[in-house]
Amino acid sequence: MAMAVAHHRESSSGSSINKHLDAGKYVRYTSEQVEALERVYAECPKPSSLRRQQLIRECPILSNIEPRQIKVWFQNRRCREKQRKESSRLQTVNRKLTAMNKLLMEENDRLQKQVSQLVCENGYMRQQLHTAPTTDASCDSVVTTPQHSLRDANNPAGLLSIAEETLAEFLSKATGTAVDWVQMPGMKPGPDSVGIFAISQSCSGVAARACGLVSLEPTKIAEILKDRPSWFRDCRSLEVFTMFPAGNGGTIELIYTQTYAPSTLAPARDFWTLRYTTSLDNGSFVVCERSLSGSGAGPNAASAAQFVRAEMLPSGYLIRPCEGGGSIIHIVDHLNLEAWSVPEVLRPLYESSKVVAQRMTIAALRYIRQIAQETSGEVVYSLGRQPAVLRTFSQRLIRGFNDAVNGFNDDGWSLINCDGAEDVIIAVNSTKNLTTSNPANSLALLGGGVLCAKASMLLQNVPPAVLVRFLREHRSEWADFNVDAYAAASLKAGSYAYPGMRPTRFTGGQIIMPLGHTIEHEELLEVVRLEGHSLTQEDAFASRDIHLLQICSGVDENAVGACSELVFAPIDEMFPDDAPLVPSGFRIIPLDSKTSDSKDTLATHRTLDLTSSLEVGSTTNNAAGELSSFHNTRSVLTIAFQFPFESSLQENVATMARQYVRSVISSVQRVAMAISPSGLSPSVGPKLSPGSPEALTLAHWICQSYSYHVGAELLRPDSLGGDSMLKHLWHHQDAILCCSLKSLPVFIFANQAGLDMLETTLVALQDISLDKIFDECGRKTLCADFAKLMNQGFAHLPAGICMSTMGRHVSYEQAVAWKVLAAEENSVHCLAFSFMNWSFV
Repeated sequence: MAMAVAHHRESSSGSSINKHLDAGKYVRYTSEQVEALERVYAECPKPSSLRRQQLIRECPILSNIEPRQIKVWFQNRRCREKQRKESSRLQTVNRKLTAMNKLLMEENDRLQKQVSQLVCENGYMRQQLHTAPTTDASCDSVVTTPQHSLRDANNPAGLLSIAEETLAEFLSKATGTAVDWVQMPGMKPGPDSVGIFAISQSCSGVAARACGLVSLEPTKIAEILKDRPSWFRDCRSLEVFTMFPAGNGGTIELIYTQTYAPSTLAPARDFWTLRYTTSLDNGSFVVCERSLSGSGAGPNAASAAQFVRAEMLPSGYLIRPCEGGGSIIHIVDHLNLEAWSVPEVLRPLYESSKVVAQRMTIAALRYIRQIAQETSGEVVYSLGRQPAVLRTFSQRLIRGFNDAVNGFNDDGWSLINCDGAEDVIIAVNSTKNLTTSNPANSLALLGGGVLCAKASMLLQNVPPAVLVRFLREHRSEWADFNVDAYAAASLKAGSYAYPGMRPTRFTGGQIIMPLGHTIEHEELLEVVRLEGHSLTQEDAFASRDIHLLQICSGVDENAVGACSELVFAPIDEMFPDDAPLVPSGFRIIPLDSKTSDSKDTLATHRTLDLTSSLEVGSTTNNAAGELSSFHNTRSVLTIAFQFPFESSLQENVATMARQYVRSVISSVQRVAMAISPSGLSPSVGPKLSPGSPEALTLAHWICQSYSYHVGAELLRPDSLGGDSMLKHLWHHQDAILCCSLKSLPVFIFANQAGLDMLETTLVALQDISLDKIFDECGRKTLCADFAKLMNQGFAHLPAGICMSTMGRHVSYEQAVAWKVLAAEENSVHCLAFSFMNWSFV
């Protein structure tokens, strides 16, 4: 940078500059000159040398300024702009830190009060223990509390009294010690955390609390949170039955709310509540709510018949403005979900504060933070979509899936052929409105409807996050391309009529195009393109690609109590904003949440364990102890698939849907068996051989047997210890495959190069037999050397050609086959193959 400094003064200098100035003097610009330079800076902050010379020629008032001085002015102007932005950013960060520090100090005061209260209670209990022999058993009267007196809901004065009580109880939970709060497992507060989260430890019902800083004004936050269906995915409807002023600037509302059931195994819940909105003397904004007991069925008695009435204990939002903008928000959700009304296996779901925290409390704070970032312009999505449009797509996908799972009568759903013995429930909806604001994108109701096939099943020892990730990344392992094509063609046809499917081959290609994600990446919205090609000669060059709009959530294994979902719907490749959606998908809900000290028991990518568990089970080694904390963990998988149909084809579509869902269930069971950390999942399939090795043991056997038979090391000497052997074997450049010793040998293990060479996946590996990968010449060579292999223990195979599962030819320069011996035994466990320098032809 030149030594000259351009000094900007707003006032005119009063004298003109008639001579050139060197780089060592100050330059004083007139206001006209500054104005001209600012105009150019607004268009181009960093003009080139040619552009600066052109500027001097075009602006006579700058003709007496050297180009070098013009360059210096632009450099300093850019520096001032950068300093201004950095200063503004630091001020914003400082305001946030000040507000967060205030929040932490208040939280510390609350905890100190809680400690003092516990100390007093401890002293009282000690005193009671000492005096217990001299007192009678009538001390039960000390802990009983009078029941809340029932007031007339039509009496405004009585409702105001309830509202004031609700406010006091809510504030004691939000900022006081009315509930014994403990930190939410896996949600430690820190600089990158969304907020401070806690759950109830011992109280009536289930409760969760969140505190956080949000860069929105209190009234805007209250407006968003009161619109519960917009952010609470389990909320089906919220109807304000009546509203009247409270006389102190606040409002009282009587509200009827319906929520979805998460699975087909339990009824949905509804609430009949009083909501009180008011402001406090300190400027804070409060929205609190509680159930009204004995208030009947709510506005719609007919629809309420499918719901179980749940209770909302005093809950709500405390929103306090911060100096300089933004707000500190406290959220409390306290519910009694009537766990008695669900099957015993599902009760942990309805008795878990962690689930309430994830589904309601944390979701509310994350949604507010998301809106704040979108409002400030911090979030930019691909394909030019506005954030509000993408949010609407996400809500429509989940809502359509929830509607299918629940099948409410007032939505037009009815069961067919349901005698209670069927594993797959079939429901039809002949009145479902799939039309959109644009008639060109509507599905005409021409004597048809939508059919839903759904089922729920219990999974044992299957991490939901791992399962949903696999389902997302390996769609070909469970989906039928022709069924996807049928649903997509039905949408394109604009009616429920059978679209006339043409024979199509699915190439296995799956391209995922991200659309957007939430601020913590806990939810992903994307477009999936499935590649297909026509099998008929006349349409050989016609594309048969299928596009799906898909939402995936719950892929973080450390998110305690969070459910995992994969929901998708076929869309037109033009992807209009008002595209009709018929969602299908999966939901996996953990019933036994992990404890905070077991979060490291399962690695994020236990790839090799997945492979070995396809053929082998657990043994008494260190891995068994490492995974012991996952034994007996359970989750509920809910599957729902929707199919448009024409009335005359309802029975055919129902039969197809039932068979397809059973096929999907069978595939998911296989996947669940593979990804179960124990390698053994009694709930989803037959037991595997308990004497088979785990992946680490198998890796040792492969390497030791290679060294014993061939007289050389398969891996480098420095990688032969512990877990590193497994890692190096997995990433070995040669394709290493193991197959069983059966009448029809099938593959039981492959490293990454082996999977790439075969163009297959971990789960599909066990369906590939050894003879399928060799051509005729290769099979003859293998048969000729098989006797040598069994007698000598190994054999070198010459260069040749093999086949991938996709039908592509693979050449290799050399291959080695050897027997894998089980340690401390004389038995042969399997055969191993190593294909060197392989490549696709």
